[in-house]
Amino acid sequence: MIKFEDRIFSGGRFCWSGYVEAAAEAVIASDVCQLEELVTRYEGDVGEARGLLRLGEEWLRRWSTTWKVGGGEVSWPVRDMAGVPVRSSRPTRGFTWQRAQRHHPGLEYMVSTGRAHGFESIAESRLLVALDFLGASEVLSQPFRLDFEHADGKSWHVPDFLAVVDGGMWLLDVRPAHLIKASDALKFAASRETAAACGWRYSVVSGWRPHVFSVLDHLSSRRRPARDLLGMRDQVLAAVGGGVLAFGELAEATSLPAVARAHIVRLLWRRELGVDLGRPLLDSSLVWATTGSRRRV
Repeated sequence: MIKFEDRIFSGGRFCWSGYVEAAAEAVIASDVCQLEELVTRYEGDVGEARGLLRLGEEWLRRWSTTWKVGGGEVSWPVRDMAGVPVRSSRPTRGFTWQRAQRHHPGLEYMVSTGRAHGFESIAESRLLVALDFLGASEVLSQPFRLDFEHADGKSWHVPDFLAVVDGGMWLLDVRPAHLIKASDALKFAASRETAAACGWRYSVVSGWRPHVFSVLDHLSSRRRPARDLLGMRDQVLAAVGGGVLAFGELAEATSLPAVARAHIVRLLWRRELGVDLGRPLLDSSLVWATTGSRRRV
């Protein structure tokens, strides 16, 4: 067994001293990781796209956002967005399904918010799974329409999500890197400026780090609450103690290994246990008990 104290930070991620294979690469520790460690983000030529925006005097007044609140639409200049009732607003457009459409819309249920959220592509649905894992307390799909000015005139953009993560607002767009065009980069630059003016974070999620989503997808299969009639949670946590065990060894250390496997996955999703999200989830995967503040009970 590897001692928990042998886990050390390296470059913002955990490494295991004494475990040669894992120590060679940074570990994406599931119990303490944040969104930027799970995804790849589009940066592009931020300076070039920003240079095309009309950000002169009074741009905070000229640029506006339109939200759906109650039974109608309400517009606010960017400078007044602090007064937007974000939590009571609705998506600016609906999610429809029809034959032969090229994108894949749908609804993704999130345990952290207790309801389903709309998405317009598979890439967007995957981000919702990650936000659920990270415990986002609120997510609004298609939150508002942004009308902005640039060198060639005026344009508009509807960001994909506005999420509340760890108490802070995070505006998010989702677009695979190979699909991002110059017009998209301009819209992303406008969204970045708007978010910064509001004190929000902004990211364009363009992909995933290796193995991360396949592991999250598996963990999400056990995300819904379930009764533990056999007391497996206590057995699993007692078995791992303050050390580190391989997934298979941890299951075998309980009275019902087959049942324990499902509970280990559930505890990994709840971040009561940790694992390296940057590697496939196998019987040999190292699992440890959570000690940080992100533990969800």
